[in-house]
Amino acid sequence: MQKRIKEILSSGEKDYDFEIKGWVRTFRSNRFIAVNDGSTNQNLQIVINTDDYDEATLKRINTGACISASGKIVESQGKGQSVEMTDAKVEILGDSDADTYPIQPKKHSMEFLRENAHLRFRTNTFGSVFRLRNAISFGIHKFFQEQHFIYMHSPIITASDAEGAGEMFRVTTLDMKDTPLTEDGKVDYKQDFFEGETNLTVSGQLEAELAAMAFSNVYTFGPTFRAENSNTTRHLAEFWMIEPEMAFCDIHGDMDCAENMLKYVIKYAMEQHSDDIEFLTQRLLNEEKSKPQNERSELNLTEKLNFVLENDFERITYTEAIDILMQSKPYKKKKFKFEVKWGIDLQSEHERYLVEKHFKKPVIVIDYPKNIKAFYMRQNDNCEPGRETVAAMDILAPGIGEIVGGSQREERLEKLEKRMDEMDIPKEEMSWYLDTRRYGACKHAGFGLGFERLVQFVTGMGNIRDVIPFPRTPGNCEF
Repeated sequence: MQKRIKEILSSGEKDYDFEIKGWVRTFRSNRFIAVNDGSTNQNLQIVINTDDYDEATLKRINTGACISASGKIVESQGKGQSVEMTDAKVEILGDSDADTYPIQPKKHSMEFLRENAHLRFRTNTFGSVFRLRNAISFGIHKFFQEQHFIYMHSPIITASDAEGAGEMFRVTTLDMKDTPLTEDGKVDYKQDFFEGETNLTVSGQLEAELAAMAFSNVYTFGPTFRAENSNTTRHLAEFWMIEPEMAFCDIHGDMDCAENMLKYVIKYAMEQHSDDIEFLTQRLLNEEKSKPQNERSELNLTEKLNFVLENDFERITYTEAIDILMQSKPYKKKKFKFEVKWGIDLQSEHERYLVEKHFKKPVIVIDYPKNIKAFYMRQNDNCEPGRETVAAMDILAPGIGEIVGGSQREERLEKLEKRMDEMDIPKEEMSWYLDTRRYGACKHAGFGLGFERLVQFVTGMGNIRDVIPFPRTPGNCEF
């Protein structure tokens, strides 16, 4: 396999013949071609002899064109690069129409690039974002494999709603123009492909729990889907989740694993792609110059990531979090948009206050009210009447709020069944899940990490649509 531009620029080797393939970023003076192959934001300068090419060929060397170039790698005579290719023989592999190619060498708005998501990979910003996304993904697998977790593929089509939220995409082969009905007028799913109502998964957790009861430690990493009509910078209809499940583990071990994983992955991405982190750090600094001083971040992107690596996450209870919020200036001056009282589900503005203003570092909130959490979370003992809590935890990160949500799972069959009754979750349909409590139950815990939110955190991108190649959002399913 041939060397990539990143290797050529970093190796320091000179005076050897080489062939490179890539896409033209710029062509100036009919002599200097900047070529990029996606391995780095840095281009390799190709120097050609104009006299070797006719005018028609030179006019085909446009931004976006795909070329191969053969020549000698030598020390560069110009500024901005250590080496360049001279006396290059260029072959045009794929033309690019200069008049219609959307990604010209100039600044484009993020909205414009989202509309051209099929071509935005060729920009420096998205080159950095998606190289880091790749490294973060690999780092996650590396972390769990080194900890001897078993990687399990959970189903994408499922008949269960793990969250109990009901915001699911239906899977069917029935004819929507002539839907078969039962005698009482309901859709007759017996005539559907799976002979029952099925949906796209919202989580691989329940299936991961089944595997953890045999392998001890497992993790899933795959796509999940939410039919939540949230047209915000924080939500996607299709996103990726990492969901480990650990037998013989309580809420404290769960928090330790999540914190260790985040630090490991962030460190790995920074080591593998320090140049991309540096580029995105500078991009954010330039972006913030237009903001008022009080709206600018106290730490730049690199400093923020290092701060996470160098500090233990703050751990507080939900009750302590509510007390802090009620003592805060924004609460006293009625600056919070959403109310603050015991029993509410913390909103993004509350989470960001705790992280960015009060503690100024990542925070883990534990012991949430039972009534705002899922049925499978372990109910805490000795709770104050009216303030029943569960062993749940959320990790809150600067800039984006919740990044990890997890809990110790309820292993006591009687309590789990009672909770399912309270939430109208049919026990008969979930008998397979309850079997793990009937046969060899043990305490266990796990968490879910929204992969795109982690990529957002590492790259500093403000909109979650800019850290997934082809975002799926309400009203948008292009490409």
